[in-house]
Amino acid sequence: MPAEWEQQEGIWISWPEDEDTFPDLRCVEDAYVQMIQSVTPYEIIHLLVRDAAIAEYVKDRVRDRIIHWNNLKFHFVDYADVWFRDYGPSFIIHREEHLLAMVDWTFNAWGNKYPHLLWDDAIPSLINQEINIPRFVPDVVMEGGSIDVNGCGTVLTTKQCLLNPNRNPNLDRDGIEWYLKEYLGCSNVVWLNEGIAGDDTDGHVDDIARFVNETTILCAVEADPGDENYAPLLENYQILKRSADQEGKPFAVIPIPMPAEARDEHRLPASYVNFLITNSLVLLPTFDNSYDRTAAAIIGRAFPGRQVIGIDCRAMVHGLGTLHCISQQQPAP
Repeated sequence: MPAEWEQQEGIWISWPEDEDTFPDLRCVEDAYVQMIQSVTPYEIIHLLVRDAAIAEYVKDRVRDRIIHWNNLKFHFVDYADVWFRDYGPSFIIHREEHLLAMVDWTFNAWGNKYPHLLWDDAIPSLINQEINIPRFVPDVVMEGGSIDVNGCGTVLTTKQCLLNPNRNPNLDRDGIEWYLKEYLGCSNVVWLNEGIAGDDTDGHVDDIARFVNETTILCAVEADPGDENYAPLLENYQILKRSADQEGKPFAVIPIPMPAEARDEHRLPASYVNFLITNSLVLLPTFDNSYDRTAAAIIGRAFPGRQVIGIDCRAMVHGLGTLHCISQQQPAP
């Protein structure tokens, strides 16, 4: 599995329609429009829509915001919700032969929390009827947001998620590592412990720590010792400082602050680490608080060749995810 900063053919997303997921649906649509406008000058946006009427609606929403129409491709698929990172495939490549394939993991709606979303387990096979690439089916539960790779042998994940009995109760740590290594082409697994408060995915790593190059990791930290995220994030930071890559070399670990607490009835999983890397940009979730500029500056220094674009995700995070959660990169083979 290539690293996210490697050359991409496109980004896959699904158009939001559900007000139960996003009470302020129009503002979430605005974030999608900004994503499409930002990315399409540089690569393809593969957009899942349920029918032709929705496709026409999307065209109207972006008509004055997009000039690279050839880079907006609609795919008519009946999906349940928008969390493509978790139910979509993990794209992998054969580097020497320049071949693209997909890993079609089992999606069980984050431990069977949302039975009405189990339909989305079918999405990889449905889109592959159109793109027709080799498809590997491990028959184990895995979500894209639970893993992050450096593209040369190391994968980051969390014990809270992948060792949770609501995922693969028949597999222990060694068993999970075998599948990660076999299907992602990795040789080294770094295990963090817990994710952030409010995350209904049981600790996805893409809210807490992300590779920014082969040897450097951005890690979320909480400055307030009284915040419930303080201790688990500090523990993860310390684990990374003690960890090593596939060659036994220590990582450079860069702390990035958590945003100010976001809530509705419950804590929301707002995190700057849920950014999306594209060919020329890094799309950063912002939350209209004083840490936004700090996070943008840190990420800008981590990606000197890419422009950082902030996208207001205050409405989107009410669905319990933001930019990385709704997307999946397809690498260029």
